Amino acid sequence: FWDFLILFFCLPVVIFNEITKKRLLGDLSCRILPFMEVSSLGVTTFSLCALGIDRFHAATSPQASARPIERCQSIVAKLAVIWVGSMTLAVPELLLWQLARDTSPVSGVVTEFCTMKPSSNLPESLYSLVLTYQNARMWWYFGCYFCLPILFTISCQLVTRRVSGPEKKSECRGSKHSQCERHLNCTIIGLTIIYGLCTTPENVCNIVVAYMSPDISKQTLDLLNLINQFFLFFKCSVTPVLLLCLCRSLGQAFMDCCCCCCQGCGPDSASSEGSADSKLKTEMSSSIFFDKPRESPPPLLALGTPC
Repeated sequence: FWDFLILFFCLPVVIFNEITKKRLLGDLSCRILPFMEVSSLGVTTFSLCALGIDRFHAATSPQASARPIERCQSIVAKLAVIWVGSMTLAVPELLLWQLARDTSPVSGVVTEFCTMKPSSNLPESLYSLVLTYQNARMWWYFGCYFCLPILFTISCQLVTRRVSGPEKKSECRGSKHSQCERHLNCTIIGLTIIYGLCTTPENVCNIVVAYMSPDISKQTLDLLNLINQFFLFFKCSVTPVLLLCLCRSLGQAFMDCCCCCCQGCGPDSASSEGSADSKLKTEMSSSIFFDKPRESPPPLLALGTPC
């Protein structure tokens, strides 16, 4: 969902800025876009950490195959902690950026761009905190939003393999539960690889620019910033597709929802056939919970007869 927000709000603003050299929504976009992009990195980082912990608990539980399904309230609470924590860590981005204007000496066209410069109207204590964040921003990016999810995922996978051991793997190699666990582990590894590949250019550019900024022109910096943003958009586009392809249960549920929507928009005959099939499946699935076959329903009485 957060990837969808990035593509829906941030991508049009970036494209509009590149075409018209004007900032859509002005100073507000200079503050909101970095906030949403950094929050997206935080959501992905802490989600991968949470998934790694969940896989470790699944592998080390005494009755892994009989593990109860987690309640919806617990999942929503974890997501709320991840989202609130990510947005809280991204709050300094709202105070760090501001809109700036530059006039071209050749054409005289006024271009608008976002610059990383804290406002002087901030209180002194808050201004010093934002300035400290600006100085440590590069290494904070590299440590929290790049090293943490990759190292955490690798550590959880290695510890999980170590704890489960070869004997347990050989015992459960052919079971359905072990296949599901392997699919989930492959999903987490795939998400981590995509995240690492898409965030590596930005971290490399940040380190290079930090130590070679006097030798790099403004056009080159703008180009690098644009490339980094589109790597983020690429990550937000690929991650849901990869998740649906690797996680078979989620992909099947998504396809079922799409098929239901298509049948609902189709003709009445198709909808009636779909409803009949769904009714038949419901009856077959509900019959599983009964030890004896259900009795046939009583015949319908004719109209006008007493009950």
